[in-house]
Amino acid sequence: MKKGVYVVVISCVCMMLWTAGCKEGKPVAMADSTALDSMADTIAMDTLEELIAEQPIPKAADELFDDFFFNFASNRKFQVSRIRFPLANGKGKKPVAVTAKEWKTERFYFPQNFYTQILDSKKDLQLSKDTSINQVKVEKIFLDRNQVKSYHFNRLNGQWMLTSVEDQHIGEGRNASFLSFYQHFATDSLFQAESLNETIDFKGPDPEDDSKEMSGTITPEQWEEVSPGELPSGVLYNVVYGEKFTKGNQKILLLRGISNGQELEMTFKRMGGEWKLVKLVE
Repeated sequence: MKKGVYVVVISCVCMMLWTAGCKEGKPVAMADSTALDSMADTIAMDTLEELIAEQPIPKAADELFDDFFFNFASNRKFQVSRIRFPLANGKGKKPVAVTAKEWKTERFYFPQNFYTQILDSKKDLQLSKDTSINQVKVEKIFLDRNQVKSYHFNRLNGQWMLTSVEDQHIGEGRNASFLSFYQHFATDSLFQAESLNETIDFKGPDPEDDSKEMSGTITPEQWEEVSPGELPSGVLYNVVYGEKFTKGNQKILLLRGISNGQELEMTFKRMGGEWKLVKLVE
């Protein structure tokens, strides 16, 4: 997790520490990556959010949605300025019209310190770098409630704006089958064991020596040795770039830490009508 959100957070902190040192007439030495990791782990997320909120929004923030969304989720003032009020909130022909005074700041995944994404293939990762996309949907998935709150963003006159919020049952979305499976997979160890493919591609720390990395194929019998442990089972987030309506037989679940550099990639395939874990990258 040395790129993307993590780099932005650390860069902001380092820049402010460097500036503070200059004001006192004392140069501040640049830290190595290990020191930066330690810094990110020790600074509270709420402090980071306050520091981020004080920074001016770069003009290039609207070029890529991910850059815009990071500022949108971490800067209260910026968030309000990028919502088209009155905001349509709800589902059906008569959604509730929310005014600026009624809007409550949405922090999205910041409080939980990690975010998730559901992909059909690794090629989908390139969509986040496509500057021609003018429509993005951020899904807040409540697995325990079987509900999805979708935040619809459109680029209007060169600026990303939140234009509507929609509630729907989890079964209405294109990831319905996978999400139903995943909730069971994340909360039931017996079901999890039954949902492992006969062979699983693995890349991650060596169970016998954490300082080394191993890659190859494991069997279900070796799962306990490499299992990532507790998986998020309450709220997931997903970003859909552009309009996608296909229901594929492969899903890649990415979990990425905002400040700790951790990353997990799990690939599932639907075979014979059942989802199976076929690849794990830690």
